[in-house]
Amino acid sequence: MRTDDVLTRDAVSFLTDLQREFGDRRRELLARRAERLGRLADGELPDFLAETTDVRAGDWRVAPFPEEIADRRVEITGPVDRKMVINALNSGAKVFMADFEDANSPTWENCISGQRNLTDALERTISLDTGEKQYALKDEVAVLFVRPRGWHLDERHFEVDGVPMSGSLFDFGLYFLRNHGRNGRYFYLPKLESHLEARLWNDVFVFTQEWLGVAQGTIKATVLIETILAAFEMDEILHELREHSAGLNAGRWDYIFSVIKKLGHRPEFVLPDRAAVTMAVPFMRAYCELLVKTCHRRGVHAMGGMAAFIPSRRDADVNAVALEKVREDKDREASQGFDGTWVAHPDLVPVAMESFDRVLGHRPNQIERQRDDVEPRAAALLDVAATPGDVTEDGLRSNVSVGIQYLAAWLHGSGAVAINNLMEDAATAEISRSQIWQWLRHDRIDEADVRRITEEEMAKLGPDYDDARTIFEQIATQPDFVEFLTLPAYDRLVAIES
Repeated sequence: MRTDDVLTRDAVSFLTDLQREFGDRRRELLARRAERLGRLADGELPDFLAETTDVRAGDWRVAPFPEEIADRRVEITGPVDRKMVINALNSGAKVFMADFEDANSPTWENCISGQRNLTDALERTISLDTGEKQYALKDEVAVLFVRPRGWHLDERHFEVDGVPMSGSLFDFGLYFLRNHGRNGRYFYLPKLESHLEARLWNDVFVFTQEWLGVAQGTIKATVLIETILAAFEMDEILHELREHSAGLNAGRWDYIFSVIKKLGHRPEFVLPDRAAVTMAVPFMRAYCELLVKTCHRRGVHAMGGMAAFIPSRRDADVNAVALEKVREDKDREASQGFDGTWVAHPDLVPVAMESFDRVLGHRPNQIERQRDDVEPRAAALLDVAATPGDVTEDGLRSNVSVGIQYLAAWLHGSGAVAINNLMEDAATAEISRSQIWQWLRHDRIDEADVRRITEEEMAKLGPDYDDARTIFEQIATQPDFVEFLTLPAYDRLVAIES
């Protein structure tokens, strides 16, 4: 595959400098994650940090955001393939978040072609002719944001001093280097677990802008609060990024996964079937309302979570029920004070837009709504035990089937997959396997249940899913929790590529 048009000499030089400058700090922060996980396993619970009390109490605000991102009432997300980029930019949403992370299977082809596609989009030269249909940009398109991979992921195809480069630094650095002169300045930052990780991103931004001769503060980034630990450091994260911040987002699916990963060894944190864990349950509602309060106090956007439903053109009844659930979800977010929300399909843009139009009217956002009624309480953020619902065979069956189907697609290069009228990404596989792991650990199910249901679901899926089944069972049923995309699944992906 040709890469010299993307990985130019300047690009290689800049990426190398980024890795050499920040690689050691990144590794130190990942080691801190492991140490924190060990303390949690020994009985520690997350809490607000005593050493940053002054930051939380201080009367400070983030730097002003550009006018073109003042109105973000509906954002659409998806991978960086050419068709998706065109359709998402044309969707009528205010923002398109192009995703190198959870919605992207990180094959070398996907990562390099994705960079080409985004440059073509910013230059407005992007098009696609499938033989059956031609795709091109409309006159008015969404503002482009880009999500690089999280700090925990490597780019194994690009080494610096004999070591794989950080996937975060690779995706961010290559995109901004190629596109900073084309308004390629907006980012989403995933999977942060502490304000120190936000500080690292801020230092990366400062270094990058200096290296390229770009004005400091040009880069603006929205942080996804999608780990239970980051929920206790939202003020601190905004403070670290205050010259480069574009707000926070409630990354709901990974947040649920994070609760299991960090606290799932404790019986009071056992969750019911995934479908029962909605944004209305107490611990999720507390997290969302605190996010809104925190963002608005600091003068920046609070962005709501994902609506993953894919409308069906064949089943009007399924559509009606699902769209009503989407409408309820978006109405709730708008009433809570969120300034915008996420959808996964263009047909959901009008539905979400209506919910926010009713609340916002002609205002671009509702940052002035301060939510003084919300109090930061650790007990509320940790009240997982109040979540209603049960662990059922249907829930186990769904986790097995959807997890294996998603993993099979991911291994063959597709990171955003339509399953049962939902657009699933890597968070789906993480929740599916982590719930099985947690339920086994706490005797809500047994391995005989998992084996039986897996056999029944594999009989429907067929032998093409054998690879995915092997990996899924390995990571879901072993006693110790393992990182999914960084270990067996990623090893197999690289082997398939080779």
